[in-house]
Amino acid sequence: MSELFADDPRDTPPPEREVPRRSRALIITAVVVVLGFFGLTTFAAFYTDRLWFIGADFGSVFTTLFWTRTGLFLVFGALMGIVVGVNMWLAYRHRPTFRLPSPEQTGLDRYREAVTPIRTWLLVGVALLLGVFAGTSGAGEWRSYLLWRNGTSFGDEDPYFGRDIGFYVFDLPWLHFLVDFTMAVVVVALIAAAVVHYLYGGIRLQASHDRLSGAAQVQLSVLLGIFVLAKGVDYYLDRFDLVTQDGELFTGMSYTDDHAVLPAKNILMGIAVICAVLFFLNIWRRTWILPSMGLALLALSAVLLGLIWPGIVQQFQVNPSQADKEEEYIQANIEATRSAYDVADVETEQYTASADLSTGLASLDRQTSSVPLVDPQLVRAAFEQEQQVRAYYSVADVLDVDRYSVGEEERALVLAVRELDQSGINEGDRNWSNLHTVYTHGNGIIAAYANARPRDNSAQEGGAEGTQAQDAGIEWAEGDTEDELTEATGGFETRVYYGEQSPEYSIVGKADEDDKDVELNLPTGGDEAAETTTTYDGEGDVAIGGFFNQLMYAVKYGEPNFLLSGRVNENSKILYNRQPLDRVRKVAPWLTVDADAYPAIVDGRILWILDGYTTTDRYPQAQRESLDTMTDDSLDTQGALRAIPTDEINYMRNAVKATVDAYSGEVTLYAWDEEDPILEAWSNAFPGTVTPKSEISDGLLEHLRYPEDLFKVQRYQFARYHVTDPRDFYQGNNRWEVPEDPYTNGTLQPPYRLFVRNPDDAEETFSLTSTFVPYGKNNLASFVSVNADATSEEYGRIRVLQLPNEQTDGPGLVANDFTSDEGVRQALLPLQSGGAKPVYGNLLTLPVENGLLYVQPVYTTRELSDASYPILQYVLTKYGDEVGVGNTLTESLGDLLGAEAGDLGNGSSGDGGEGSGDGGEGNGGDGPTGTRQEQIAQLLATAEEAFAAAQEALADGDLATYQEQVEAAERAVSEALSLSGKSGVASGGEDEEGSGTPGEESSPSGDAAE
Repeated sequence: MSELFADDPRDTPPPEREVPRRSRALIITAVVVVLGFFGLTTFAAFYTDRLWFIGADFGSVFTTLFWTRTGLFLVFGALMGIVVGVNMWLAYRHRPTFRLPSPEQTGLDRYREAVTPIRTWLLVGVALLLGVFAGTSGAGEWRSYLLWRNGTSFGDEDPYFGRDIGFYVFDLPWLHFLVDFTMAVVVVALIAAAVVHYLYGGIRLQASHDRLSGAAQVQLSVLLGIFVLAKGVDYYLDRFDLVTQDGELFTGMSYTDDHAVLPAKNILMGIAVICAVLFFLNIWRRTWILPSMGLALLALSAVLLGLIWPGIVQQFQVNPSQADKEEEYIQANIEATRSAYDVADVETEQYTASADLSTGLASLDRQTSSVPLVDPQLVRAAFEQEQQVRAYYSVADVLDVDRYSVGEEERALVLAVRELDQSGINEGDRNWSNLHTVYTHGNGIIAAYANARPRDNSAQEGGAEGTQAQDAGIEWAEGDTEDELTEATGGFETRVYYGEQSPEYSIVGKADEDDKDVELNLPTGGDEAAETTTTYDGEGDVAIGGFFNQLMYAVKYGEPNFLLSGRVNENSKILYNRQPLDRVRKVAPWLTVDADAYPAIVDGRILWILDGYTTTDRYPQAQRESLDTMTDDSLDTQGALRAIPTDEINYMRNAVKATVDAYSGEVTLYAWDEEDPILEAWSNAFPGTVTPKSEISDGLLEHLRYPEDLFKVQRYQFARYHVTDPRDFYQGNNRWEVPEDPYTNGTLQPPYRLFVRNPDDAEETFSLTSTFVPYGKNNLASFVSVNADATSEEYGRIRVLQLPNEQTDGPGLVANDFTSDEGVRQALLPLQSGGAKPVYGNLLTLPVENGLLYVQPVYTTRELSDASYPILQYVLTKYGDEVGVGNTLTESLGDLLGAEAGDLGNGSSGDGGEGSGDGGEGNGGDGPTGTRQEQIAQLLATAEEAFAAAQEALADGDLATYQEQVEAAERAVSEALSLSGKSGVASGGEDEEGSGTPGEESSPSGDAAE
């Protein structure tokens, strides 16, 4: 190889050109400065990144990632550089000793003269450049490599090759990369060798014979043989891709794939091996006839067998009887998809939505007491206007729903962390010191009862109360003025240094304990609350007291104040990467992280809780779909952060529950689905980073919930894959879809969190709910809910209440009924004429007794006013064909019954006594008196009291009293319905004057009886 670095006596050296010393010095200086700048910034990024991981207690993640990427970069970069460099050297080393004169060679002489003096530098430069590109490509495959190294078994096999699913998920992607990389290296080496051979006469394109020298023929034959052999291996691996590729009808193996494409791959694999052997034999035979024929046969076979033959089979065998041909493969796709998305065990029950108002409807108000009338999207403006005492406060765009035990009941709350929003700071005050050392954190939580009821969860008598401020970091947008959440949680650290709207970085800490605090502690009370100052004393991220660390961060952020400002002292710490989503994604880059981080108060701290998913697009036979498409709805603002290069997936598990401490920034990853093989593989790759599920505290477990993105994906797939018969699936029979949001065109209706009582449940369950409509239709097909309570043994149980084929209005039709109902229009008319605009909140669906109840809050806001915010004004309900409207849910339900809403639930039973009629007298039995409306209200109040007493008896285990009270309530309901005319039985008596008492023993006579 020494010849490469020695002068070639056969070549005439070109004349030397002198470069002025000054110009040479300037060039060298410029190169050194540029390289130094890039080197310093790169080192600063690397060094500060390492400090952050160590500060977050995830230093092992940084180490594993660094050495894995570095190792892959060096290995694959070296392979590319060495192979290409060696082939270039071999081509130069075995160049022809003599070159016959020809116009072609004469034209190449000037290029040889230019290249020969710098041939060594050129070879090294080309090898290094290609090595960098190849190394970068190899480093980017760290996920595939780590999964291949740490992959485990799924315990299930695909139906066609009998391979464990782990082979497709863990092994096949890495094997594909190795084969593709091999072919890429050979192609690049082939091109480089051919160029050198051509330049030095080893290849003569214009010669009539002997166009290739012997050395060129041998070298090119070997490279082509290796390439074709690698292509044969590629055909072998392509066979397994048939179970994960997208087809016309579904993802996975189809009839054409099985009977045409698979045999074609096997044949092409054999032809490739034969073709490779012919190229290797060309080393000795020195003729291109047989290798050329083999290569031509391979290309022709690839076209005929790989393209034309499958098309013929599809057109003439499959299409005429596609349902029969594809039945077996559709069945495999159905089973794999239901397993991959964990919907194989979904329970589907037939549900007759017979909204009979005579069936226990008096308990309707109690059963719907937890319905969330406070829309998490609309109430944000109210929180902003009523609860933010400074412009630099802010809350999330869409608020979160969680549950807490308030008093003796579990209540759903709409929560918003009160965060710092530096965009609200006066422009004149936006200097570096203020932005990074004074305005550093938010403070407190704003909360509202989701059902807009007071502390005791009793029925409201009027509209929502005005907002009142609280102390200790708690603000109640609606409800009582007591410190409910603080009482329920025992108090908590209110300062929020890590949140969804936190600044890019803050510098905290003071030089001495006696020094004055400079961080502004935002007030949590009303406007009169005094602002205080504080100093962060948590663990934080990185200590930057030393000069070197300050220099590195000054370079990282391009900010000299790290070195010049007096606010940066020996005790200073820097807080950055502060969004919960970013922190979890950084310490667990293998997770697909849910974009919705929600706050919870656990053990005296505000914790951000996030769901992490393991996903893949390599699950055999499972349907592949875009994650963005499946999770997009009218409330989706960001979407999940993907951990895989493609947006399409066909497997998903909620593998991890992650928490981020809002004060200290501490990140904890808890294993949730411990049976997930992908989680097991990543836990092996990053040992010690995932905490066992058993370490989850009881306080945290109470606030964990079923993740929305997973539920969205499952409902999207189940809409089609609830059909398990392959023929019905092919024909599209009984196909469902997620309904469109009635008030946001082009987006799906989001799922809602409710307390749901399913038909066979004695108690309400905190659930995530949605609905399905028939494909292309607007009537309701089914109601779906999943147990979202992590403390429940039935957590994750998905139940579907399937409606019969009769017409039941879906969300879109119900929205139309609300807007066209005369009673609703009359109620909203005064508001609209007064300059207010109705804003419709979330349209909720929930099963009640034997029917489905629709509930929708209606907010109003003043038009043409920037200071206006939505106020809950009305509640609309629909049950069967009846529509109710009222200022509260209680009043709206009363309107359904025809009772006076103001008296619903607040009346008292009458003393009974005598009832007189025109022709006789009513004897016996206690019963209500007064007008018909008053009697109905009193009966419903009696029923309400009886139902409440029944629930108390049930809680105490007194089943006899429970039964007694239920029967009493039903009797009162039956009488109320008889009076209202809702049960189909005519009521005796007049509308205005009650001429008889509807007590059980009353026996009207005479004209009254008639």
